[in-house]
Amino acid sequence: MNLNQIHNVYFLGIGGIGMSALARYFISLNKVVSGYDRAETQLTRELADEGMVIHYTENVKLIPKQFHNSKNTLVIFTPAVPQNHSELLYFRHGGFEIKKRAEVLGIISTANDVLAVAGTHGKTTTSTMVAHLLKNSPTDCNAFLGGIAINYNNNLLLSKTSSYVVVEADEYDRSFLKLNPKAAIITSIDADHLDIYGTFEEYQSAFRQFVSQIKTGGFLIIKKGLEIGNVSTNIQQYTYSLKDEANYYAKNITIQNGYYHYDVVTPSSTIENVKLGFPGLLNVENSIAAIAMAHLIGIGNNDIRTAMESFLGVKRRFEYHIKTDNLVFIDDYGHHPEELRYTIESVREMFPSKKITGIFQPHLFSRTNDFATEFAQSLSLLNELILLEIYPARELPMPGVSSQMVFDKVTIANKHLCPKADLLSFIEAMDMPEVIITMGAGDIDTFIEPIKEILLNRS
Repeated sequence: MNLNQIHNVYFLGIGGIGMSALARYFISLNKVVSGYDRAETQLTRELADEGMVIHYTENVKLIPKQFHNSKNTLVIFTPAVPQNHSELLYFRHGGFEIKKRAEVLGIISTANDVLAVAGTHGKTTTSTMVAHLLKNSPTDCNAFLGGIAINYNNNLLLSKTSSYVVVEADEYDRSFLKLNPKAAIITSIDADHLDIYGTFEEYQSAFRQFVSQIKTGGFLIIKKGLEIGNVSTNIQQYTYSLKDEANYYAKNITIQNGYYHYDVVTPSSTIENVKLGFPGLLNVENSIAAIAMAHLIGIGNNDIRTAMESFLGVKRRFEYHIKTDNLVFIDDYGHHPEELRYTIESVREMFPSKKITGIFQPHLFSRTNDFATEFAQSLSLLNELILLEIYPARELPMPGVSSQMVFDKVTIANKHLCPKADLLSFIEAMDMPEVIITMGAGDIDTFIEPIKEILLNRS
């Protein structure tokens, strides 16, 4: 694919977080960008403001006229788009060049030094931390992020001088196997996406293949204790850990005035008094991985320390919407049992004496079916649970699979199964919460502002 010959780029699923970063990239190259998504969101409104023509009804007639030329139009689609989507079928039958998002990202990054962050959990926050560390140093970087970095209010960061490209290496649909990174981080390998991989063994095998694609002379940074199997002798391997001794680890962790303070031990020195204002010990651990990456490519200790203190986080990753002495409202993208456990335990750590209410929207019938017991165990760490119906995303319903499967296994007494349409009235009528968390990867984020308004009015 020669990008110089492409004039128009059409996105099927343009509102996805990874797709929108690519759309912004092509706009930066002065390409004409348009696309379809099934629902208007704050992000698609921002893309429209940036010059993209977007429609929300599946209809070939709504594709702008200039995008019907197969000779100079590239079509990019996300695996979440059904194979029988009428617009996708139109482009396929018309002989257009059609690529998955991961393929295009791989092509764009081929000529650059890719720093990839992979893992079942933590990759969005960690890759955003890596990008922030590089951006706040003479090294600089480009970045395609899997979330909106609050420091930049964007998921695409560009540089006119740097050859580094930071990417979130997503294992869904084996997307990360399109990358050949110079260096990579692996944060975790827990069973997920079994609808794609079938077994946990196949899932692990994909991570091994990903590691094998790191370029000769590059390096792997992996959480201590993760088993990846044999690693090529052509790359260097480093471990990191929250507290256990590793190549990179933290010591002297304290909490002062809402910041974590800690020292990071590296193979050659100790970076003293690192500060992180982003909550959760898991994020301290993520920061150690990001610091290891920055350190290994030559960023100085002072630049690392200054950048970490200014890191504001990622939208929908433990994002505060209300934070007062009497009321806290946090939103989080967590949608895997381990992510929920980390989030709830982090909230408990920050607010040990307060009642914690969680609103959770399960994501995918297959994931709910695979991990109903594990979801229930994590959600039972709450004081109160409001459980919504499953958000289907790319899936059709599965017989016998519903939120009731999880609900019945939750062991706390204060639990409620709530239809999505009744959520706001339920919150208006419930006892005033002390700490409330919304969790999920579906459309639960559309409730954030209405919930915030209700809580502020009640308080």
